[in-house]
Amino acid sequence: MRLVLFLLVAVSIYSALHCYAFVKIRGALSLAPGVSLLLVVFMAFMVWTPILVRLLEKSGHVSLVRALAYVGFTWMGILFIFNCAYLSLDLGHLFIRAMGRIGLLNPSALVPSSKQAFFAIFVLTLGATLYGFFEARQVRTERIIIHTTKVPQKLRHVRIVQISDVHLGVLVQKERLQAVLEKIRKADADLLVSTGDLCDGHLDQPDVFAHMMSRVKTRYGKFAVTGNHESYMGLKKALAFTEEAGFRVLRDEGVTIAGFLNVAGVDDPAVKAHNLSQGNPEGALLSSLPKSAFTLLLKHRPVISEPSIGLFDLQLSGHVHGGQIFPFNLFTRLAYGRGTGLWPIAQKAYLYVSRGTGTWGPPIRILAPPEVTVIDLVHG
Repeated sequence: MRLVLFLLVAVSIYSALHCYAFVKIRGALSLAPGVSLLLVVFMAFMVWTPILVRLLEKSGHVSLVRALAYVGFTWMGILFIFNCAYLSLDLGHLFIRAMGRIGLLNPSALVPSSKQAFFAIFVLTLGATLYGFFEARQVRTERIIIHTTKVPQKLRHVRIVQISDVHLGVLVQKERLQAVLEKIRKADADLLVSTGDLCDGHLDQPDVFAHMMSRVKTRYGKFAVTGNHESYMGLKKALAFTEEAGFRVLRDEGVTIAGFLNVAGVDDPAVKAHNLSQGNPEGALLSSLPKSAFTLLLKHRPVISEPSIGLFDLQLSGHVHGGQIFPFNLFTRLAYGRGTGLWPIAQKAYLYVSRGTGTWGPPIRILAPPEVTVIDLVHG
């Protein structure tokens, strides 16, 4: 029932976005009835394409599914950019007209014709989409240094590498994973962590992906937590893949490494909602770990649990993708109260929110490049 309700809301919102775009296109170009009908049919098909991709993923028609996914999800990105540009223009028009009514501006001189506005937005949308394809494939290395007396002085540093929201699946394939793994190898990590959504939907070659990741070795091991997409994919299958890739999945549990580093991980709320969680409360979990050790908390969503404050030193999260396509980052920041990057928390603790390493939905990123995060814990 929860899934049906989610699909109804998602399809309704997506349909409304198409209606807005259709009204703008038809108003600007004065489309003939036949052309309008073709556009309506195309948009109706695009509304259902993401669901169709999910339904066909296990059919074995890999090339067809990938083609549908590229078309459908790229269109999703185009529609978002197009609508954001038009909405900004509409708000600008309202402001200009309001100023015109009180004699401060001349609307006729400042408001372009509907056709001029359409072609300007069309060019902007096309350019932004092409740039977004490029940015989505330029994985950056973000470097953070955290000083702590909990790391032994004899160690030069302890290097943690974080990946998040890789979304291996129909669109994020081997070539993009290889680029990520190269960044990880160059970082020479002591510890590799994945903060959820490592995989997304059906993997046509899960053994190949898992083997590629399993070849990355670190001094203190590899740990992961569940994200919301692990539950959508099928938790049992997602866990099996993550473990085959060489990660130990921490499900409301923690471990102590080398006597000075605690690594704790909690299940995502989407897993808990399906009653698939281990059920150990976060506060109780953190309280059970040695207090003298540096405590690293892996948590998919960038939410700080009040009972946990003072019980961890660094929380690593993802989920928000940095908005992935500007200006969606404004909505994610509003929803979670923080943007991406490093945030100080009470009692000398920190939260780091990753922009994510892959893409979900549209295979594009705008002003939110993918990242591999390198965190150095230094004595001091």
